[in-house]
Amino acid sequence: MSPPSSMALQAETPRLILASASPARRAVLAAAGLHFETAVAAVDEDAIKAAARAEGIPPADAALLLADAKARRIATREPEALVIGADQMLVCEGRWFDKPADAEAARAQLRALRGRAHDLVTAVVCWRGGERVWQHVAVPRLVMRDFSEAFLDAYLAREGEAVTGSVGAYRLEGLGVQLFARITGDQSSILGLPLLPLLEFLRGHGVLLR
Repeated sequence: MSPPSSMALQAETPRLILASASPARRAVLAAAGLHFETAVAAVDEDAIKAAARAEGIPPADAALLLADAKARRIATREPEALVIGADQMLVCEGRWFDKPADAEAARAQLRALRGRAHDLVTAVVCWRGGERVWQHVAVPRLVMRDFSEAFLDAYLAREGEAVTGSVGAYRLEGLGVQLFARITGDQSSILGLPLLPLLEFLRGHGVLLR
């Protein structure tokens, strides 16, 4: 985390910590000019999702549970920092999708999504001083086009291991944009971090200049 300059838009305190290993989320914050650190939160995401499914919890609440667990884990050891946790769930016609384990799982997932609309339920939670101070959920909606098997083969060959790095098996900031017919929602939310609501919170919290 680089120290703010005398002309910085960001206050020196509190420190910002992004509780995520996601390169896309880091890129969103960095592009907005924020100074922050990253820390990976060790939480059992599969167990949280399984419990949410068993209890009939809606996807938005499940995404909040995941984001909150990540932020809370880092906040317990960094109580003076403002910790940002985020998570994202892909929901298509009531089915919850996880990150594909390998290229063949990605192929099956993309076939299931082909020609259909899906939601990217994207939650962000902030903790500071031992308590949750803010949360937000955005739900971009994406319609995947009815692409050919030839395109799918070429896409998977070009993307390689990258298809296992996102819940949708695509990077909208890259070749994945060719999978889609229509997209509703802002780019940052699709990438996993609703930026404009977060920036507004940070301004209200005294972290960024108004």
